[in-house]
Amino acid sequence: MSKTILITGSTDGIGKITALNLAKKGHNIYVHGRNEAKVFQVISEIKEASNNQNIVGFVADFSDLESVIKMADKIKNEIPKIDILINNAGVFKSKTLENKDGLDIRMVVNYLAPYVLTNAILPNIKKSEAPRIINLSSAAQAPVSEAVLTGKEQQSENSTYAQSKLALTMWSFNLAQQEPNITVIAVNPGSLLNTKMVKEAFGQHWSPVEKGSDILVDLALSEDYKNDSGKYFDNDKGEVKGYFSPAHPDAYDEGKIEKLLSITKGLL
Repeated sequence: MSKTILITGSTDGIGKITALNLAKKGHNIYVHGRNEAKVFQVISEIKEASNNQNIVGFVADFSDLESVIKMADKIKNEIPKIDILINNAGVFKSKTLENKDGLDIRMVVNYLAPYVLTNAILPNIKKSEAPRIINLSSAAQAPVSEAVLTGKEQQSENSTYAQSKLALTMWSFNLAQQEPNITVIAVNPGSLLNTKMVKEAFGQHWSPVEKGSDILVDLALSEDYKNDSGKYFDNDKGEVKGYFSPAHPDAYDEGKIEKLLSITKGLL
């Protein structure tokens, strides 16, 4: 049975290949990017390569939370039921360090934007018989500084990126508790995969991008994971495919999660 799947940050890298592979399986795919021309180009590429015409796109700049809210409103009106949401959009290196609200770009794109989008479209996700939310975390996870989260302090790219990914993981675990009927999984798709983001950041890669897209397709569709909500999948483990593994200790600390979400709600 075909599912309705929304993948953020899907005009290149893991997101694009995941969208293509899911389209080839006959699912209804909604892609997202921040550049309108690129979104339309990717839609036509996927339609042609997958022989699937059910590909639609949304345009939003995830460093601008107002843009995310507009996209969420559009989604609510245009997609009555969402079976799978893959929060894939992410940034490591950026020419601008802050968004127009003075918040760190990494914190906004990697954590606040998926938080805002997901919460806004939860009613549509809940209409699915077996909804799933896959949040792209990372092997890099570091304790979240309130000063960094609220834009009062700038830290290095590595540090802020790791904080944004831990924040996303902490929220994922909380969401899994709040929404017992939705399977919520945080995943490190693999470190230093051959993507544009990795090349810009490190100039080298360890693994092919397919390693990441394969696990996303698997986590999105396989029945094997329907009872694994609130867990962290580490695709750096294992030879061929990773396995569930402990995330950063803060992701299991109720007090820290509560504080993170309280600051987040205050910011928004």
